[in-house]
Amino acid sequence: MTSSTAVNLEDFQSVDLMMELLRRMKCSTKPDKRLILVGPPGSGKGTQSPIIKDEYCLCHLATGDMLRAAVAAKTPLGIKAKEAMENGQLVSDDLVVGIIDEAINEPSCQKGFILDGFPRTVVQAEKLDEMLGRRGVKVDKVLNFAIDDAILEERITGRWIHPSSGRSYHSNFAPPKVPGIDDVTGEPLIQRKDDTAAVLKSRLEAFHKQTEPVIDYYKKKNIVANLHAEKQPQDVTAEVQSALMR
Repeated sequence: MTSSTAVNLEDFQSVDLMMELLRRMKCSTKPDKRLILVGPPGSGKGTQSPIIKDEYCLCHLATGDMLRAAVAAKTPLGIKAKEAMENGQLVSDDLVVGIIDEAINEPSCQKGFILDGFPRTVVQAEKLDEMLGRRGVKVDKVLNFAIDDAILEERITGRWIHPSSGRSYHSNFAPPKVPGIDDVTGEPLIQRKDDTAAVLKSRLEAFHKQTEPVIDYYKKKNIVANLHAEKQPQDVTAEVQSALMR
């Protein structure tokens, strides 16, 4: 069974059906991959993750979205997460790892996953590895979007996002065909409220303190690929493809 069998073929029109069959054939030949994307805000993870997802038939796991979905679905873990948030507490690492554990059972994750935004600390990385170890699998590659802090402010303040897909644009570097409109759906783009220079400074401080040690943790396992994230998106895509072939 391939990763896309959760979708009934009867739901497709003839042209769409052919496209779906071709997609399934492509996915059947792809190797399983479990990837982590690490990098400061504005480093390009949001640009590259949809490309990687489509190329390797992976599911994209963003922990914030997963938590909200689990709460909305009232799963046992979602109920616990909601209780924590309503009490003004942080959702525990064990709960987040549990929600990831549930998510990767979905058919869309059959070929593997992309984790973006988790783990943020070494403790989280250790708990993630423990959970995957119980499944008999491991993280295959950590893509480190390395970039100098000085480059990020211009990137961040010009960034526009398509909320439902995660596609990202930039006013200067990668503008949409129509300002403020997603190229694919024609839906409005948004700018995140935290895409400001002041918020960026605070987030970078947290990244350097908490998350850079995660890169060192995975370097010891010899699975980190350092990307030159200051390059043009197509050049970073080429580096990603090269890294994932090794």
